[in-house]
Amino acid sequence: MIDVRRGADRYTGGDRAAGITTRHAFSFGEHYDPDNLRFGPLLACNEESLAAGAGFDEHPHSHTEIVTWVVGGELTHRDSTGAVSLVRPGDVQHFGAGSGARHVERNDGPVALRFVQTWLAPLTAPQSLPPSYTLVKGIADSTPYAVPAAGAVLHVRRPGAGERVAVPTAPRVYVHVVRGDLRLDGEELGPGDSARITDEKDLELVAGSPGELLIWELP
Repeated sequence: MIDVRRGADRYTGGDRAAGITTRHAFSFGEHYDPDNLRFGPLLACNEESLAAGAGFDEHPHSHTEIVTWVVGGELTHRDSTGAVSLVRPGDVQHFGAGSGARHVERNDGPVALRFVQTWLAPLTAPQSLPPSYTLVKGIADSTPYAVPAAGAVLHVRRPGAGERVAVPTAPRVYVHVVRGDLRLDGEELGPGDSARITDEKDLELVAGSPGELLIWELP
């Protein structure tokens, strides 16, 4: 089954007065949708926009694996594991909250910051997981990034016009289009669109223009 969700239908939240805009793909915070709580372990896929100088002050998380992909600008990250990082386009940031951790996310740069943040639920009880932090600089298309705690694997793909991208064969696959125009099984996908794929084989994405995709292979 292929369930296409349009970026235009995302719920828009955040605090615009503070320079924060968030577009949610799933039920989140004040936006409660009982029919759209999760897709396998995937709990959230938020498109975040932070104006220069804006950010999220220190706040807690637990029992959540948080993976961040910067689209434009630079993200300043600080957390209670002691990690302090500047995350740029092409980097994969993974913050495992474990049994409990705190972090700060800010745009300390002079230009607007855009990033996609995915939240996943771990497979084991939170009390058994210590907090963790990983930053992969400049990840290549051919290098998958595994999130073992959630049994998930992230594939970053940047196809050129006319190129084909094989969709992993897995019980569930989540595709998020960062940029570009693509076609999946007759459906046209554009920036902000996503596809939730269940029990499908031999699927391909065909790029109509140069694109960038986040593809999650899920249990």
